[in-house]
Amino acid sequence: MTDKVVNELTWVIGGAQGSGVDSAANIFSKTCAEDGLYIFGKREYYSNIKGEHSYFTVRVSNNQIRSHKESIDILVSFDAETVFRHAKDVSTNGIIIFNSELIETSINEIPTLDKEAQNKIIEYFNYSGSEPFTIKKLVENLQQNSIKCYGIPYYQILKNFSEHTNNPALSKLARMINVLALSISLSFININRQALYRAINYIFRTKPKIAEINIAAAEYAYNYSEQRYQNNKFSFYETKRDFSNVILVQGSQSSALGKIVAGCRFQTYYPITPASEDSEFLESNQIIEQMDGKKGSVLVMQTEDEIAAITMAIGGALTGTRTATATSGPGFSLMAEALGWAGINEVPLVVSLYQRAGPSTGLPTRHEQGDLLFAINAGHGEFPRIVFASGDIEESFYDTLKVFNFADIFQLPVIHLLDKAIASSIMTCKNFDPNKINIDRGYLVTKINNKEDDHKKLEHFKRFELKENEPISARTPIGTENGIFWNTGDEHNEEGHIIEDPTVRIKMMDKRMTKLELILQTISDEDKALSYNGNSDIVITSWGSTKGAILDTLDELNKEGIKIKFVQIKLLNPFPQQLLKKLLHSAKTIINIEMNYSSQLAKLIKQNLQRDVDYEIVKYNGRPISCDEIYKVIKEIVKDNIGKRRIVLDHGT
Repeated sequence: MTDKVVNELTWVIGGAQGSGVDSAANIFSKTCAEDGLYIFGKREYYSNIKGEHSYFTVRVSNNQIRSHKESIDILVSFDAETVFRHAKDVSTNGIIIFNSELIETSINEIPTLDKEAQNKIIEYFNYSGSEPFTIKKLVENLQQNSIKCYGIPYYQILKNFSEHTNNPALSKLARMINVLALSISLSFININRQALYRAINYIFRTKPKIAEINIAAAEYAYNYSEQRYQNNKFSFYETKRDFSNVILVQGSQSSALGKIVAGCRFQTYYPITPASEDSEFLESNQIIEQMDGKKGSVLVMQTEDEIAAITMAIGGALTGTRTATATSGPGFSLMAEALGWAGINEVPLVVSLYQRAGPSTGLPTRHEQGDLLFAINAGHGEFPRIVFASGDIEESFYDTLKVFNFADIFQLPVIHLLDKAIASSIMTCKNFDPNKINIDRGYLVTKINNKEDDHKKLEHFKRFELKENEPISARTPIGTENGIFWNTGDEHNEEGHIIEDPTVRIKMMDKRMTKLELILQTISDEDKALSYNGNSDIVITSWGSTKGAILDTLDELNKEGIKIKFVQIKLLNPFPQQLLKKLLHSAKTIINIEMNYSSQLAKLIKQNLQRDVDYEIVKYNGRPISCDEIYKVIKEIVKDNIGKRRIVLDHGT
């Protein structure tokens, strides 16, 4: 076989949770990025610590990419389950690398593969033999479809390597199998192996001795494969690119980095997937090198529950400190009452809401966009809040700076909608520019000069001062000299004292709620919604992390001469009604795409624009949407081959 020249490929590695899948995938991604290729990766795992199936998909390309594909070009497995689960997605002429010691393992011997899943796999491969369906029989089936299957004696290679290095202890380090398998897979791609060694040094940068051992193991495995399979390679077309301004970023880090740059100096949280990684990143980077040459810090507090997390965050915000709390759906449910307290007291607070599949505990490590309407309506009574959604890793960094500005300027809670798909992704993007967004603290007063004479008491600070046509009043950090005022969960007067007067109640409600009008007047159109791909009478509407898959789909359709417009809505509350009317006015067909059951954005469009969308494409099986899923459906819609209004996507392993 000669080299297969490609513009992109998809690489998947899988194994039992805790076996090193993530570290191997991170090394692979870093290696390809070091060699000048674009990366998009996603991580999938069960809600247990060890044992259940975990896998990581990495799409590699010569061109910018923003999403994953379902088809696999190279499948790397540590265990039998990975081969059985993912073999159906391996493309013709693809490669499977597996542990040769498992060749006689049958599908019914895998305890973490339930009976229903076993039956689906057996049915897919049309196996009807009387003997158990083994890896060997699966390989025979796959080879008929020109899929190359390579049984690799991992443990024998590890043993040989330990003898080669005169270090017998290495033969017992089972986790080194992931580096061996990774390196063997890289030998099937024409990648500069120096990029692999640089990637290992980077991943183990705090453990140089471990890095050194892993580099030696990687080189040994790479050479082993090169000597045996040197002609079976994927080669990328040569493309000259300047990668000096490109970085590889994990989604769980981007918003946290934005918080550091935005000046967030206090974050609270109670551990919950997938939000915890945001706080954990801040915890591991608490000491900050500031632009003034001095060192600053972020205080990250793990609380006893989510109620304490939001109330403590509110307390931090009242001191004038930029404050956030990070949570997911079940935790946000517990925060609802305190969110109302922040609303009535006009407290600038950022809530990073990393959505996952519900209801209740739901699928705690899986993806969904099911909390949109909840975020808009959470809390009893009526109070203003901004709900703002990021579409990808790069956006989440800059949007984090923006939501802190919004919270300060409009003095209210801002719910920043992120999700598991963003948190568990990794991608190459332009280097973040901390100077792109200016910090705006709004109407914050830190010095008050009240005059006091012998006959009058000192005037109290009118924290909730009522001014005609001006809903934003001055705020001052608690403890400010001459800045005495009251905070309470009750309705209050200008100084914060509890009242029940109906006239004052109307004025205070009007003061708070007219902020929504001010927000729509003040926030730029670019921060309300983004329009891609020019004009077309077919328009896709969506929000959040579906963005990447939609844009990659549009790229493919453009190559075929099919032009479709995409409107990404970022400001979801208050809803940008007038802007959306303008962006959708020429649309004859609206296709709404969301990762939830009920098309929640479609409901907002109906409510605010009095217009139904023509097609609802939804996915709610817990797995992120892929560009090839969207591509297939959009093509059928364009051909007018779909007779139903609602299309449910269900791909996912």
